[in-house]
Amino acid sequence: MNCTQALKKLQDGTLDACLSALYGAALPAARPRYQNAVRAFADLYGAEREILLLSVPGRSELSGNHTDHNRGLAIAAAISADIIAVVSKNTGTCVRLKSEGFAGDEVDLSAYTAPIPEKFASSEALIAGVAQGFLRAGFAAGGFDAYTTSDVPKGSGLSSSAAFEIMVAHIQNVLYNERRVDSVQLAKIAKYAENEFFGKPCGLLDQLATVTGGIIAIDFADAEDPVIEKLDFDMNAAGFELCIVNTGGNHADLTPDYAAVPAEMHAVAKELGATVLREASEEALIARLAELREKLGDRALLRALHFFEENKRVLCQKTALREGDLDAFFAHVIASGRSSFQYLQNVYSPAHPQQQGLSLALFVAEQFVKTHGGAFRVHGGGFAGTIQLFCPAARCDELKARMDGIFGEGACTVLRVRGIGATVIG
Repeated sequence: MNCTQALKKLQDGTLDACLSALYGAALPAARPRYQNAVRAFADLYGAEREILLLSVPGRSELSGNHTDHNRGLAIAAAISADIIAVVSKNTGTCVRLKSEGFAGDEVDLSAYTAPIPEKFASSEALIAGVAQGFLRAGFAAGGFDAYTTSDVPKGSGLSSSAAFEIMVAHIQNVLYNERRVDSVQLAKIAKYAENEFFGKPCGLLDQLATVTGGIIAIDFADAEDPVIEKLDFDMNAAGFELCIVNTGGNHADLTPDYAAVPAEMHAVAKELGATVLREASEEALIARLAELREKLGDRALLRALHFFEENKRVLCQKTALREGDLDAFFAHVIASGRSSFQYLQNVYSPAHPQQQGLSLALFVAEQFVKTHGGAFRVHGGGFAGTIQLFCPAARCDELKARMDGIFGEGACTVLRVRGIGATVIG
């Protein structure tokens, strides 16, 4: 279909079934969003171009806080906030991609074939990195023109960067590989682009959750071939929405705090004769606490103990979701958050103890959950940023008003767990 035909289908409801599966009751807001994107593409590249409409969700970590880098276990979910793209194949090796609110990128894939340090942390680096990831894995990659728009909040721990990577990979898969590249391989390609071309170390959790959709459990025992298990539990049907509260805070000077977590866990693993904690045992650590605290300090041991206990919680949460036991699942969500605060110690930076927005948000969330039910925990990397709260759907407006009143207008984002990952509309 061309742009004119796409606009007609969006207007007359032809695509409503597809859109409803992604956005549910938010369909009335989704339809004009797609229409505006199609019009923007037409203005940039021409209305008669044959186009596809694509969507890739953001993601939220539900359990397994700071476990993936030591080959642990985690649970994550795709969310209703997403990146959408209007895309058309071209005949060359150039990718032209314009994201709403940003300058357009034009990347010649035949020239940009290796990492360029000067272009680290740029969108064009991700575009080139994804293409090279496809080629080095034995797949095809080529040029396309695209317009994208995103409502995945940046800096909220919802992985806007992973959603962008997966969108570019999804486009290459659809246009040049007949969708033969499976979800795990797409995630690996996106991770390669982020690690090598973007210049940022990351695991696979974010990419796997965005490409797969729904709630998934991930076992990172083999970092190159993680085991993914889809957990078929409908959080929306159970009457709960997933809310993210952004408390603000500056992430710019927190790099040492983030880096210290895996570094300290790896140091404990090394003392236990392992490379990562997954290869060691909690029992061996406990037996040597007196000795190792002198060598490594107490915080490193506490963070390692968090890792072992968090893995146990993930297993319990998998069972709870399989059995439909939401109360048990929520109890472990709260336990995960408490462990992050007490043992992992990533709720505020020790360098800035006066700045404790996450701690305050967690207190407000706990009072809310005591009255109305649900669960809460720190979200993502921690130290600043966001908390996560499962809120009864009927109480979301009340929660949003409360959190926005403390942390600023728009601080609380009400989301749905989305059952569909990267997809083509229609």
